[in-house]
Amino acid sequence: MRTFAAIMKQLIIIVLLTAMAAACSQSYEETKRLNRAERYRLWQEDSAAFKVAVMPTLDCMPLYVARELGLFDSLGVKVRLKPFTAQMDCDTALAGGSVEAAVTDLVRAERLVGQGTPLRYVAATNAYWQLVTNRTARIRQLKGLDDRMVAMTRYSVTDLLADAAVDSARLKPERVFRIQVNDVHIRFRMLQDNIMDALLLTEPLATAARMAHHAVVLDTREMDASFGVIACREKALEPSARQEQLKLVMKAYNQACDLLNRQGVAAYGELMSRCCGVKREVADSLPKSIRFSHAAEPRQQDIERARAWLKQKDS
Repeated sequence: MRTFAAIMKQLIIIVLLTAMAAACSQSYEETKRLNRAERYRLWQEDSAAFKVAVMPTLDCMPLYVARELGLFDSLGVKVRLKPFTAQMDCDTALAGGSVEAAVTDLVRAERLVGQGTPLRYVAATNAYWQLVTNRTARIRQLKGLDDRMVAMTRYSVTDLLADAAVDSARLKPERVFRIQVNDVHIRFRMLQDNIMDALLLTEPLATAARMAHHAVVLDTREMDASFGVIACREKALEPSARQEQLKLVMKAYNQACDLLNRQGVAAYGELMSRCCGVKREVADSLPKSIRFSHAAEPRQQDIERARAWLKQKDS
């Protein structure tokens, strides 16, 4: 038979284990409750903020600068920049309603409009695109694209420009192989790794490509074409509070444009390196002529050009 002391010892152990289990259960439940409350708080903050889908591209720099220098906060507007590396993902976020605005191009934007997502263009950006050819391919003219691979994104400005290059060189469309590579960093690595013969890039990756001695055979600045744009979902702007937010966002955007123009892009080289995923020296090598314009609607001729190309593509 067990002694009284042994029985008491066992009871004490049972009581202690029960107490520990209850404490752990209470702690777990408390943690769950706090995590739930924290998630709800963050969700509320994110929902109330004005969210913009951005890319690792030069035309997004005014937004990056405005966030970095606290220009949004100084105006009392909460802004969340949502980074993507593929334009299609930006546009999916815009169409799906997880962001109020996106930095995109007019071809992608007009396609969204055609698919039933009404948009408001609040700014034309300074984005330009270059058709860069691999230095190992030794392509110096557009006609050299015959029987070559070109990386681009379908139903985007890069798709339009690939068609323009083919038409300009009077090549047979089936003789230029358009390869869809949506992620801009992967596209650039395919150039560096000599996987792709040619590809379409915007800044700062276009400068990084030129620094690596890859040739440029097409530049939208020589085509009197401007396709960069910041677009907002019309539905997202229905509440008056959102419209007030947008005004403040664009005010901070304009302030950032002034700073970039006055100080030069190189002054924000570290920021560009972080946000655009390029080496610091790329900022120093960007064209000195680059300027950032205040928010204004894109030109009607550029919108019409995007619409005409989409109509032809879908016919």
